[in-house]
Amino acid sequence: MKLDLNLNGKNVLVTGGSRGIGKGVAEKFMEEGANVTVIGRTSSSLEAIKNERKDVKTIQANLIDLQERERAFQRFLEENSYIDILINNVGGSNGSTIEDTTMSEFEEAMQLNYYSAVHFSKLALPLMKKRQHGSIVNISSIYGRESGGKATYNNSKAAMISFTKALADEAMPYGVRVNSVAPGAILHPDGNWQKRLDAEPERINAFVKREIPGGRFGTIEEVANVVVFLSSDKAYWVSGASLNVDGGQSKMNM
Repeated sequence: MKLDLNLNGKNVLVTGGSRGIGKGVAEKFMEEGANVTVIGRTSSSLEAIKNERKDVKTIQANLIDLQERERAFQRFLEENSYIDILINNVGGSNGSTIEDTTMSEFEEAMQLNYYSAVHFSKLALPLMKKRQHGSIVNISSIYGRESGGKATYNNSKAAMISFTKALADEAMPYGVRVNSVAPGAILHPDGNWQKRLDAEPERINAFVKREIPGGRFGTIEEVANVVVFLSSDKAYWVSGASLNVDGGQSKMNM
């Protein structure tokens, strides 16, 4: 469903945009008439979204690597000249318990989940400041503010939420807004929740009933709607926020 957010012709870059939440966000922007480029790690996932949406542009890159990030952003600019909206979505989870997780696994998670967002934001910000307009949305998690999941993931998402507020304070005087969206348990075919539901349906259904006041998993579209709204001028006076999209799952009250 089109939201009519006046995004027609806007140049949008979505990292990790070839699958899952990132793909849903990219598709929602395209519904709004935006020019969308997605960055993905594998050629197969990029070919799949290209087959589904002929109007999407794709860039293959491993965003753990600093030089790959810079190359991908330069490629985006070669095709688009300027950037209106940046969605830092790429992320992943690794390791196990803190004791059994190696330092290299902690470092890898920070590079992918956090430093990639910092790096792309630093690349995009000067261009947005020059135009006195732009929006950056970081996809974090409710587990960036409370316990749940693996420490590598939680730590990096907590850093992202803090970074969002710091950058928002610096960027807003130049007409550039920075926010984050914190999904809760979102069910989709590419995600961990679907794998866990398939493996242990009784336990996961009991978790949903116990932990999510909304009584079900969230959907990709519900996350995408919030991301696209936050990116639009309809949300111009929203900056530095971290918005939960979780059906009440988060236990934080502030």
